[in-house]
Amino acid sequence: MASWSGSLMWFRKGLRIHDNPALQHAAKESEFVYPVFVIDPHFMKPDPNAFSPGSSRAGLNRIQFLLESLMDLDSSLQKLGSRLLILKGDPGEVIIRCLKEWDVKRLCFEHDTDPYYQALDIKVKNYASASGIEVFSPVSHTLFDPADIIQKNGGRPPLSYQSFLKLAGQPSWASSPLSTTLSSLPPVGDVGACEISSVPTVQELGYEEIGQDELTPFRGGESEALKRLRESIRNKEWVANFEKPKGDPSAFLKPATTVLSPYLKFGCLSSRYFYQCLTDVYKNVKWHTSPPVSLVGQLLWRDFFYTVGFGTPNFDRMKGNKICKQIPWNDDNELLAAWREARTGYPWIDAIMVQLRKWGWMHHLARHCVACFLTRGDLFIHWEKGRDVFERLLIDSDWAINNGNWLWLSCSSFFYQYNRIYSPISFGKKYDPNGNYIRHFLPILKDMPKEYIYEPWKAPPSIQARAKCIIGKDYPKPVVCHDSAIKECKRKLAEAYAFDKRLGGSVTEEDLKKLRRKLEEDENPEPKTSRTRQKLIG
Repeated sequence: MASWSGSLMWFRKGLRIHDNPALQHAAKESEFVYPVFVIDPHFMKPDPNAFSPGSSRAGLNRIQFLLESLMDLDSSLQKLGSRLLILKGDPGEVIIRCLKEWDVKRLCFEHDTDPYYQALDIKVKNYASASGIEVFSPVSHTLFDPADIIQKNGGRPPLSYQSFLKLAGQPSWASSPLSTTLSSLPPVGDVGACEISSVPTVQELGYEEIGQDELTPFRGGESEALKRLRESIRNKEWVANFEKPKGDPSAFLKPATTVLSPYLKFGCLSSRYFYQCLTDVYKNVKWHTSPPVSLVGQLLWRDFFYTVGFGTPNFDRMKGNKICKQIPWNDDNELLAAWREARTGYPWIDAIMVQLRKWGWMHHLARHCVACFLTRGDLFIHWEKGRDVFERLLIDSDWAINNGNWLWLSCSSFFYQYNRIYSPISFGKKYDPNGNYIRHFLPILKDMPKEYIYEPWKAPPSIQARAKCIIGKDYPKPVVCHDSAIKECKRKLAEAYAFDKRLGGSVTEEDLKKLRRKLEEDENPEPKTSRTRQKLIG
């Protein structure tokens, strides 16, 4: 068979050697392989106007995690006789320029369902096809191909986890071992006039160095991912008994989950390899939990959200999203900032938001608590606002999963039992009655007696003085009264649901404005005479 002149391997996610079909195909019968990663200003350029250090799209912790992942990938490629070529600019334009400059007959990259990459890939594929360059773009970021699931369901994504499971069945690749190693790679060819650099530091990208106190404790890269995976599956009993949503959201010295989500997000860990490792454990234990609560169940949840996100127009917004309830959320930037900046006056909520800002990660139940508090629990602020904060600060921020979870937790889609609320006081206390988590992430409260650690505003002035934390001065008073806020939120959601039902789910922007006015009037009823007088004067 004739040898190909050269292949370009375009890394985006899938930052790994193990189970990387695109990389294997690029190496097959190639004289040269060009492994490329493009520093995309869309994600990496510093934004001085953002609310935290980072670009317009990503906080500095996630950018640092990505750079560490690239360093690790470059190290692995060098051991195989290759290296990672870093280029900068608009990825579509850069890749097309490389295809023109280099003697490349094959372009390989992992399929991506994110809207940003879908648009980018069409542009690159069109150029490659017109130039006679073979394109190989396999699905390896998920267990299943979302397009296949949607096709099986008559062209529509399944909107429940159980219906997704029935359609998905067993992955077609699961019966045979995955290729997890490469012995070598063809060398890099002549790069011509293309400007190649090594993996940059955050300072070289234009950022200030991250202080140790603000740096996530989780290091990026395939090596770290595989090490963490080995540690997780070593305890077979823990794997067999894993049951979400159980687990301690206040555990921070040793988190109660695998913390593999950021490695799955960047593809440092193959979800397919993780799946096979888990099924191997299950074969060697007497009993294990099952989906939706098992560890395999969590991987299937990931695929579920990928599938719904891929098949739902405007999945990342309320407007124009057919599966999203149209709800007249409040627009209150002061309350949003208090939530984002850990100034709500509820220590459990604020501690979680500090962990998010500093670590870029928190337990899934902690995420549930702060998302519920912002939306349907207390503040009644739009889920899109919270989604944007998570999208920026989480090191595992994933377009489909982040949007899916915010739709779920705001009772906008998938889950509609809006009377079930996470208490900002009692929920955390159940796991951590002494408040050690709060004391760690909110040191201003470290000397507050445990009787008041979740409700410090109730502490007598003498206790506050002894704890060196005066409420309203050293730590804020609650921004809302939870007991009354929860009633207001439930009332508004009940009205919005009833309104949606009356209109058969076809709620227009004008309808939403009318409902908002009604809810505001009901919240602040004026005396009838006063309303009449205002109308007459107007």
